[in-house]
Amino acid sequence: MKYAVDLRIGSFQVDVHKRLRAAAFMDLAQEMAYLAAEAMHFGYDELQVEGKAWVLSRMHFRFDQVPMWGEHVRLSTWHKGPYGPFYLRDFRMEDLQGGTLVAATSSWVVLDVASRRMVRSSEVVEMIPDSTVCSDQSIPEPAPKVVVPSAAEMLPAGEHVVAYSDVDLLGHTNNVRYLVWALDSIGWDILSEGVADDVVINFNHETRPGERVCLTKGFHEGTWYVEGRVEDRPAFLVSIHVKR
Repeated sequence: MKYAVDLRIGSFQVDVHKRLRAAAFMDLAQEMAYLAAEAMHFGYDELQVEGKAWVLSRMHFRFDQVPMWGEHVRLSTWHKGPYGPFYLRDFRMEDLQGGTLVAATSSWVVLDVASRRMVRSSEVVEMIPDSTVCSDQSIPEPAPKVVVPSAAEMLPAGEHVVAYSDVDLLGHTNNVRYLVWALDSIGWDILSEGVADDVVINFNHETRPGERVCLTKGFHEGTWYVEGRVEDRPAFLVSIHVKR
């Protein structure tokens, strides 16, 4: 019940040290989720008939080894079925010997496109037969809720106006862009000397073209916390461990 593709890490996906960037992995995983759901007949087109769409709510991924530019890898994904309000999907990127490079888990919800509200419809449940569920675990625990430690003082980290390059096929900010903004706010000096090797991101509310997202950031015990808000509405919150 796994969907897998073989890939070569491209120059556009790596940093100055030729290492796969965290946001580039998330881009690949997002596309894999769409392809796998499509192959099992509960993808974008099938949900569109019902006026609904898959939306990523939480994700956790960690680099056990960082893939390098030009490296040939295999990326696989599988879904683990419903868990509370979520549908769980795992990912694993492996080297040619089968060693794990990146492990990931994600939590998805179904969005009613017209009302922009989360739904758990019988139509969607019936679309996803139990026979398509895989019990393998890339990361056993579902992606957690990010909680900022009280010791991590959150300070202003600039703002971002949602622009053309941020918006995806659903008309809102693509999930990966939030991670890009967060990494940029941490800064070149830190990330050029380290690697973001463990990321947990929560998506709390969509943002749309022209909205102004105010960023704050804090640091505690090797982990950065970045939050984005539109006025008083939380948009996203991410924890990023940086290994030096």
